[in-house]
Amino acid sequence: MTHVPPTAPLTAALAAAERGWHVFPLRPHDKRPALHGEAVCPGIGDCAGGHRKWEERATIDPDRIRRAWSTLPFNVGIATGPSELLVVDLDMPKRKNSTDTPCGLTTFRALCERTGQAMPTTHTVRTASGGAHLYFTVPHGVRLANTAGKLGKLIDTRAWGGYVVAAGSITPTGLYTPVDPTPAIPMPDWLYALLTPRRASRGLMAVPSSSRASRYAAAALRAETASVRDAPQGERNETLLAAARALGRFIAWGDLPRDVVEEALHSAGECAGLSERQCASTVRSGLNWSIAHNPQRRAA
Repeated sequence: MTHVPPTAPLTAALAAAERGWHVFPLRPHDKRPALHGEAVCPGIGDCAGGHRKWEERATIDPDRIRRAWSTLPFNVGIATGPSELLVVDLDMPKRKNSTDTPCGLTTFRALCERTGQAMPTTHTVRTASGGAHLYFTVPHGVRLANTAGKLGKLIDTRAWGGYVVAAGSITPTGLYTPVDPTPAIPMPDWLYALLTPRRASRGLMAVPSSSRASRYAAAALRAETASVRDAPQGERNETLLAAARALGRFIAWGDLPRDVVEEALHSAGECAGLSERQCASTVRSGLNWSIAHNPQRRAA
């Protein structure tokens, strides 16, 4: 097994926390959480008010991190949800599988090509098995779920309810090492669209006849505003943000005027029960993000 200095896990945990990533201890030389389970919860400390799981106990507090890693060389887990991260896990084929099976990285590159996108350059960690973790930031308020194989074979994603093993951790298979230590970039809009389930529209909203919207853009506007109006309580702001991100591309491409999109989304958000101020902030944030990440459409 690769040797690492005794202080390396603590250094890795503090470095992750400095990036705003919430960490928790994993068992030494293992990928499983080192925290107690509900069946043996002592009901003290973090759990004084009730058992708290690893996602709830993950922290960026350097004092808590130093205390946790002072006893054993725990590996480092990063709770992706609280850290506002989406991590794309590109795995390697198992040895027993055919050598013809492409690895997750190859499949992901092919996915990028099919969607007409460049391979993202972002914070990347090489896993102990030889795969890769691609880190992306997620806008505040967006709660993506974990996926397994949704993007392709040997491609998983980790978000709310998931975690990844941080660089600097070591398992019997090997060491997790940074390949690209640069900051994580915002999740590309095309990737967000692939990971976000679209709701069926009910009750289409009219589009002003004076708009320059194409038929496809107009249909998207009706569907997205309908999904906002129909969003259940607790998911309304998230749905409004997702709709703004989905529609921003049509503004960037010149298919929809921004004022038409803003007015439609504001109206839908207020119908759903959101305040005028909240609608304005969420719509502005979502549209600005999407426009910035969608280049103008090239001429045919």
